[in-house]
Amino acid sequence: MAEDNRIAVIGIVVSDREEEAKYVNEVLSMYGNIIVGRMGIPYRERGISIISLIVDGTNDDIGALTGKLGSIKGVKVRSVVAS
Repeated sequence: MAEDNRIAVIGIVVSDREEEAKYVNEVLSMYGNIIVGRMGIPYRERGISIISLIVDGTNDDIGALTGKLGSIKGVKVRSVVAS
């Protein structure tokens, strides 16, 4: 573990699981080396899926991951990075 690594919690809301899940999973696979844990919950009553991630990476890695996820249509992403 590098000293400049940070722990972060990333929340992802996917509004159209059928269309976007493939792209979300591709991005998550690209950054699998920094993902410590992942939990996904389909919220059927609202027609969305919610994914929470715990990651351990540099600010650049975390920013790149959230940026790629956020660029997917219908995907909302928020992160909290521990100092």
